[in-house]
This record gives sequence, structure tokens and C-alpha cells, in this order.
Amino acid sequence: METGRLLLRKFTPHDWRDLHEYLSQEAVVKYEPYEVFTEDASKKEAARRAENNSFWAVCLKDNGKVIGNIYLAKQEFDTWELGYVFNADYQGMGYATEAAKAVIDAAFKNENARRIIAMCNPLNQPSWKLLERLGMRREGHLLQNIYFKKDSNGCPIWQDTYEYGILAAEWFV
Repeated sequence: METGRLLLRKFTPHDWRDLHEYLSQEAVVKYEPYEVFTEDASKKEAARRAENNSFWAVCLKDNGKVIGNIYLAKQEFDTWELGYVFNADYQGMGYATEAAKAVIDAAFKNENARRIIAMCNPLNQPSWKLLERLGMRREGHLLQNIYFKKDSNGCPIWQDTYEYGILAAEWFV
């Protein structure tokens, strides 16, 4: 799938270096359910993503560099869940907005999606601002509903979650 500046395609195992470039950045994975990736973990992750149709490699059209990824997975009731992670060196340039718009549009047009949802940490302001730029509605603020890490005593470090959604009928208005 092509957009103005980007090519969205399936991952290949050969994408591991670009994937590692951003998944090894602490600032990029801060709100993700995993720690920074090693080179070996990035190789395994690229191979795993190559087998998973829910992941799209977001590449610069002019040189093919993978600068991030979009996740779009079918859930129940014709609902699809959106997620994204982008290299910090390419954030703030509109790439995530461009890629997410293309994937959402394709899901509504080609996959008969009825609804797209997304979740993010309220402290991750760039993420929820992106969701709002996409026209998604904040539908909930869940308090201390999830944890990915534990403190030194083994106790969960609870996080809040914003929930967003948009219907196909709203997308095409």
C-alpha cells in the first residue's frame, strides 16, 4: 500500500536492522509491554512479524527504510484494533498520521471493518493526539487497569489507559 511519502508492506526477516534501530530506543518502547530489544531479539521479532498479517512495516518510499510499524488486528464484532510504534528520529513529521490514515481507510473499505479502536497511556500525549488527529473519539479513561512491569518488590506498576474508537460511518463523513 502506498501513500504520498510512504510504502506500507509486510515485514520480512531482513527488516531486523531497521526494526532494531527503533525497538532499541528506550523513549520508543517506554509505553510498550516490552523492554528495549537486543539485536538477537530484533532478528526474532522481524521473523515473527513477517509471519503475522497484523503488522505493517512503514517504509520511506524514496529509500525503503523501515521507520516504524502499524498494527491492525481483527477483533470481535467487525472491530479492528490499531497500534503503532515509530522510530524517534522520524516522529513529529506526520508519518504516523499518514500511515494510520491509509491503514484505517483500507480496513473500512476492503475489510468491512465497522469500527476501529485504539488504546494508549494517558502520559503518552503524542499518541493520543495522533488518535484525535485521525478523528477518533476518546471513549474511556480506565484507571490502573494494566501493568507491564513490576517494581523491585515484585508489585505491579499500574498504568491507566485511554480508549479511542471510530465507526466506519464517521470515517466517511
